[in-house]
Amino acid sequence: MKQIINGADFRRMLISAAAAIEMNKQALNELNVFPVPDGDTGTNMSMTINAAAGDLRKAEDPDLGSAAKIAASAMLRGARGNSGVILSLLLRGISKRLKGTETSDGVLWAMALQEGVDAAYKAVMKPAEGTILTVARLAAAKAAEAAQENNHIEFVQAAAIAEAKVALANTVNQNPVLKKAGVVDAGGKGWLVALEAMMSSLQGEDVVIPEGGEAVQVKDAADFGEFDTGDITFAYCTEFIIDRENDNDPETLRAFLNGLGDSLVLVDDDEIIKVHVHTNDPGAALSEAVKYGSFVTVKIENMRLQHTEKVMSENELAPKIAEPEKPLGAVSVCAGAGLADVFTNLGVDAIISGGQTMNPSTQDILEAVNRVPAETVFVLPNNKNIIMAAEQVNDLTPKNVVVIPSKTVPQGVTAMLNFNPEGTVEENTETMTQALGTVDTMQITYAARNSDFDGYDIHEGDYLALYGSQLFGTSQDIKVLLRSLAEKVRDDGKEYVTIYYGADVKEKHAQKAADIFADICPNADVNLLSGGQPVYYYLIAAE
Repeated sequence: MKQIINGADFRRMLISAAAAIEMNKQALNELNVFPVPDGDTGTNMSMTINAAAGDLRKAEDPDLGSAAKIAASAMLRGARGNSGVILSLLLRGISKRLKGTETSDGVLWAMALQEGVDAAYKAVMKPAEGTILTVARLAAAKAAEAAQENNHIEFVQAAAIAEAKVALANTVNQNPVLKKAGVVDAGGKGWLVALEAMMSSLQGEDVVIPEGGEAVQVKDAADFGEFDTGDITFAYCTEFIIDRENDNDPETLRAFLNGLGDSLVLVDDDEIIKVHVHTNDPGAALSEAVKYGSFVTVKIENMRLQHTEKVMSENELAPKIAEPEKPLGAVSVCAGAGLADVFTNLGVDAIISGGQTMNPSTQDILEAVNRVPAETVFVLPNNKNIIMAAEQVNDLTPKNVVVIPSKTVPQGVTAMLNFNPEGTVEENTETMTQALGTVDTMQITYAARNSDFDGYDIHEGDYLALYGSQLFGTSQDIKVLLRSLAEKVRDDGKEYVTIYYGADVKEKHAQKAADIFADICPNADVNLLSGGQPVYYYLIAAE
């Protein structure tokens, strides 16, 4: 039985934990009860801890304190989603306790686990039972008890794992939603997977991803300097969407494009054809494609030029922190060109691409904040799963960062409408935060999985309507949901309605949605805008 660990041991433990979570990430994702597509727990935890694994692999023989610091720093910056942020906070607390140490026995390890729990609880304003926090707290408490009985770290870790299993099993009883679905908490399961992988490493069985397995280890960020611009065989990334106007076989187009380049993805349905291809002759691709119908969107990017600019940017030695030119600035998270334009026109200095299914990391938000030439930067996460990642940024930059806890894009828009660049930090913080409660958000998306949720029998592919954070309705007919939402807006006496339609909605269909609201809500001012957002067919704001 192993008594103590050193830096090399800890390094292997964390790399094993990263591999285990990576291999189990889809199983963790599938524990998510709410059927809306989102930035899933397994994916967020895997990306977060693999940031640490990547940096630890590069470290040459670090001592224990240094290894823990490397892991904590990488995870803080790479944290994605609430589950990823909490995981990073657990490691931050562990790192703090192990600072300056060469080895750890069972007593110190138990103290480190507890300090991790303390750091995570401190960051969560309203910690709920039946989550990763519960599992981590009870496991750490049992570890402390075990350390008094036997100071061997392996004994302590075994006790923590045994208690984590009991605590995880009980999460199904602590959360009504989990109980109804009959599943345990995904984040808690992820922490148990990590603890078990660390134990395997302690016992000499490092966890590694099987060769040829589906799981793939990825770098936190690609090193674009590893290859030359000349290595890019096909220069132009060409993407377009075609409105199908005839019965021409898209497989013929697929065969043509296959001979024109590589990285081809072609998706067709009854109404559109979507294409992505790398080629040296985008003109030929477009000329062939127009035979199938009219272009809805076209985007062509020179990858060689992008690569050159990326390498030049990465080689800049000076930190990318803009000198203050004004007292206040703002950054916003959103996905979709239309939404980005809305925020830019309202005075946002930098846009972070992200949202549902694409939770930006703390590092992504930090880089955007540092680009803003202002002393204080307001951050609009516009998603409840991004707020915690944004809240970590203030400790990483010399700028003053204020997170306005917007949970939806309409809330973010309303906050920016109340932003006064001539006002004080305190005035803007109060005004923008209060404004969040003045707008109701409705969203229409699709069910990512079958689910029995909140009294609804939901089938994969059904349309889902949400009002605020609650499931409002489900149907196979999107017009049914639009009418129900419009009736709710009318009954609530709302006066202003803004509808942002998504990337997968045609303008003519969006106009029909706006007409539904205009007919049912004759006293409301209804505006229609192209948001271009993925995943959500409609984002609707009512005030």
